[in-house]
Amino acid sequence: MARKKKSEAAIPKRPELGDSVEIPGAGVLVETGITQTLEENFMPYAMSVIVSRALPEIDGFKPAHRKLLYTMYDMGLLKGGRTKSANIVGATMHLNPHGDGAIYETMVRMARSNESLLVPFVDSKGNFGKAYSRDMAYAAHRYTEAKLEPVCEELFRDIDKETVDFTPNYDSTTVEPTLLPVTFPTILANNTLGIAVGMASNICSFNLVELCNTTIELMRDENHDLKSTLPAPDFVGGGIIQYSDADVDSIYNTGRGSLKVRARWAYVKDGNRIEITEIPPTTTVEAIMDRIADHVKEGRIKELNDMRDETDLNGLRLTLDLKRGQDPDKLMAKLFRMTPLRDNFSANFNILIGGMPRVMGVREILTEWIAFRTECVRRRVSFELAGKKKRLHLLEGLRAILLDIDKAIKIVRETEAEAEVLPNLMIGFGIDKVQAEYVAEIRLRNLNREYILRRTEEIEGLQKDIEDLDATLKSRSRVRKIITDELAQVRDKYGKPRKSEIVYEVESAEDEIEEEAAPDYPVTVFFTRDGYFKKITPASLRMSGEQKLKEGDEITFQQESHNTAEMLVFTNKHQVYKSRVCEFEDGKASVMGDYLPVRLEMEEGEEPVLLALTDDYKGFVLFLFQNGKGAKVPLQSYATKQNRKKLINAYNDKAPLAWMDIFRAETEIAIQTSAGRMLLVNTAQIPEKVTKNTAGVNVITLKKGQRITEVRSTDTLELKDPHRYRVRTLPAVGALLRADDIVEQIALDEAPGQP
Repeated sequence: MARKKKSEAAIPKRPELGDSVEIPGAGVLVETGITQTLEENFMPYAMSVIVSRALPEIDGFKPAHRKLLYTMYDMGLLKGGRTKSANIVGATMHLNPHGDGAIYETMVRMARSNESLLVPFVDSKGNFGKAYSRDMAYAAHRYTEAKLEPVCEELFRDIDKETVDFTPNYDSTTVEPTLLPVTFPTILANNTLGIAVGMASNICSFNLVELCNTTIELMRDENHDLKSTLPAPDFVGGGIIQYSDADVDSIYNTGRGSLKVRARWAYVKDGNRIEITEIPPTTTVEAIMDRIADHVKEGRIKELNDMRDETDLNGLRLTLDLKRGQDPDKLMAKLFRMTPLRDNFSANFNILIGGMPRVMGVREILTEWIAFRTECVRRRVSFELAGKKKRLHLLEGLRAILLDIDKAIKIVRETEAEAEVLPNLMIGFGIDKVQAEYVAEIRLRNLNREYILRRTEEIEGLQKDIEDLDATLKSRSRVRKIITDELAQVRDKYGKPRKSEIVYEVESAEDEIEEEAAPDYPVTVFFTRDGYFKKITPASLRMSGEQKLKEGDEITFQQESHNTAEMLVFTNKHQVYKSRVCEFEDGKASVMGDYLPVRLEMEEGEEPVLLALTDDYKGFVLFLFQNGKGAKVPLQSYATKQNRKKLINAYNDKAPLAWMDIFRAETEIAIQTSAGRMLLVNTAQIPEKVTKNTAGVNVITLKKGQRITEVRSTDTLELKDPHRYRVRTLPAVGALLRADDIVEQIALDEAPGQP
């Protein structure tokens, strides 16, 4: 009872409501620099995500995938039958301390029936969903079963021969491999998407046969032409790759770039319908159907009667019923342009090498993989060599007692103390302790000449094996021969034909067909100072309220136009991006619109300066530079016969641009300088130059240090005596601004739009 009272006394009294409790340090405000806070809290988190979660390593796996596959291998699921997915998920938690949902989702993506990977690793049974469908969800892990695919033998081959390092798991109760000793470049055999902190990875898959052949050839010749054996990526969902040398070279050389992939379709004449059976890897059936439905509602697509998703056990099938008399080729050209039926795969080969993220091209990745695999093979050979040397050493001790078995028996029998048996055998036969212990452990029934002769017959074979293994370790070519032989075995055993067809075409006629088919209707175009663009139909504009803008932004361009108008966007990098109004979705006043630098894929730091709409390229562009020169370029100079999206050298870059605008007819402009002078110039006084990047002619004469500060139309000014600022010939100095003209100008600035 005394112990009980003492224990109770040790428990602190619980404070009642209203009691004051003092907490050390509570209420003290500690000032900490934002840099220190980021270093202590955010940086460790960011590095953990980059190194231990989001980016794959040279064996082709992220930590979550590697832990799951190794758990399944450890459970005997490579050779045995399937087990419930719930069992696998539970066992994986010993290595991966995450929720069962995250672990199971990792396994689903690697399953064959999910169709996410070109080379699947999980043999699945049950509903594992489909990668190309957003709504076909996978069943819970208590309903499905799984085991490892036969190809996983190549992931774990010789893993028990010290080919890779092992590390303790999170609670040090077991160990797990840091990498898997894969016998083929899994890093490029399957697509991998990872989003880390401040960086990401998006690796496209390549055909296994082509990948193995390319790796073999690269080991034979480091300057091997990759495209001769690895023409393009290969996607599990198939599709048609629109080949471009520039796109493929960018991906192969830098690890970054994009690839155009379009759906595969066929026209069924009997039912007057289109059947789509393969889609790009970046989209889903539901996303395509949603986009088509939106265009049908908006009246842009009028050729369809019905649309159905007929995907079943035989695979994907999206059916489009056409109205009578419609051309399927023109309709598909329109759909390719307006829906994700044609999309870009953006590659970003960001891989962890030695714990550091690196963006590498295909050649560099394969070179790193060859180095990794070479190390694995060397470690395996060293392990086998050490084992054979140990076996040889024991058999040599066994052969030593062959000379006199009776002597060995006599030594053991006459030795009084058990501890003296090994020393006496060592002295009697001249063998070491390891050999003596091996001999002493032989059972009595095996102490006969036949057994000993049979064992010692291995010695000659072991000596040859040791010589061969030792020579392999010293020979770079022999190690590479092992790797190439294994690659050839993988290629022959698991290789399959390409799924994605390659179409070699420079310019597709589909864009031209779509231009003719684009619907035309009136729209009002808006463009803001910060680069946002939107078009609004008259009906939507009438019902709209105030235009939504980014904070601090303002509308700098508003014009009534139509949906098929050409659009030119001049940028601060002296380039022009060409587009059409119909390429943008109809917007509303309640949205900010499209951000043109992103939509038009501008360069880093490039910003739009001027937007122009035209149908016939009539008119001219007027550039005024801060050095007083002006360039007048006909708009026709920017018209191109090819469907080019970007024109470089759009205007002169020798002097900073002060102002630019587009006119359909000659007009008068007012130029002000930093010296307080103004000059009224009619654009007809400036000669036209056909060359886009012409330096122009001198318009206003400036002294050293002076520059053009402002240019505006004379329609926006009220001057007492405008003739004071006009001249007959250029260049001219201009006249000093009179005080009353300045007042009128300021008043007009404060009340724009008033007479």
